Amino acid sequence: MMNNELKKSRLEWLDALRGFTMVMVVAYHVAQVSYMQNFKVSASLPFLVLFRMPLFFFVSGFLAYKAGFVWSAGNTLRLLGKKFKIQVFPALVFLCLFIVLRKPHFWETFVQSMECATKGGYWFTWCLLQMFAVYYLFCFCIQRLPEHWRHASLWGLWAVSLVAYEFCYMPKVFDAEHNYFLNASGLIQTMKYLHFFVMGNIVHRYWQGTQRLFDSQWFFPLISILAFFCCADLFRWHNLRFVWTNLPRTTAMYCLLFVVVIFFRFYQHQFTRQTFVGRSLQYVGTRTLDVYLLHFFLLPKLPMVGKWLDKMQPNFLLEIVVTLVPALIVVAFCLLISNILRISPHFSENFFGRKVK
Repeated sequence: MMNNELKKSRLEWLDALRGFTMVMVVAYHVAQVSYMQNFKVSASLPFLVLFRMPLFFFVSGFLAYKAGFVWSAGNTLRLLGKKFKIQVFPALVFLCLFIVLRKPHFWETFVQSMECATKGGYWFTWCLLQMFAVYYLFCFCIQRLPEHWRHASLWGLWAVSLVAYEFCYMPKVFDAEHNYFLNASGLIQTMKYLHFFVMGNIVHRYWQGTQRLFDSQWFFPLISILAFFCCADLFRWHNLRFVWTNLPRTTAMYCLLFVVVIFFRFYQHQFTRQTFVGRSLQYVGTRTLDVYLLHFFLLPKLPMVGKWLDKMQPNFLLEIVVTLVPALIVVAFCLLISNILRISPHFSENFFGRKVK
């Protein structure tokens, strides 16, 4: 068992990591929605896609682990009800508000959004609810198994979810792209990212061993080299085509994810509440739902910036700076609006799922 000081330190850098990931999500949407950058030309968009959402779901899975929790039917249902209230209702409220303020036809747009896998941009909360439901029901079902079988079952869940993800990118095997049920239910997105959620949970369960792996002399160089060669094949070489293309993509996702996690853990003293960066990222990390729900309203429309950036290609650093600065401004205004709305306990609980402590 870790002592309280180490546990607090770990949670601090995890909150900072979650805040960093939220900033990356907003930066990606600035590039994609505000600048309307060409994905095939952009130097940063394909790279950011590889780890921003996988990292978010990884952290969610990490924090979902509840050591010593009794997975009775009543406790499981209460957790599911709590997550439904936090994940679904606020997303529906803000989706409706967005359609009212930005779209000419409410009902037509609402139906189209609900039939689409991305849910008008609000797919994340719905898919995260599905992941919690899978995980909670899984824990309930395996609670009576011997400990070694529970561990084996968790690895089995990860393997099954990874196979499901691989099939999502193989139209000849599994035509998910044109499957109405998978898109309308959001399962297509859940299947793509569930294995990252499960991996985060596994890492938390075996945290002592994971830390020894992170601290070994060979692990970080290995995943860094693998990430480089997999990204090189994805973006430059294109040696692996069609169904095999997903092999370097998946490897790159996991390698980049662990590179970021190891970085935040290694420099965790820089991400405490005693530092400005740590304090700021932690604050964003505790308000990720608020930022996610609000930032779509504040994204500027600047397609001319995207055209300018496309002409300047390749320039990875320029893209990051030009997208990160307005992203930070959007995040700041999201937090301001969130604090204003949270003055009302009713708004705080029903718009963002919980009251401010």
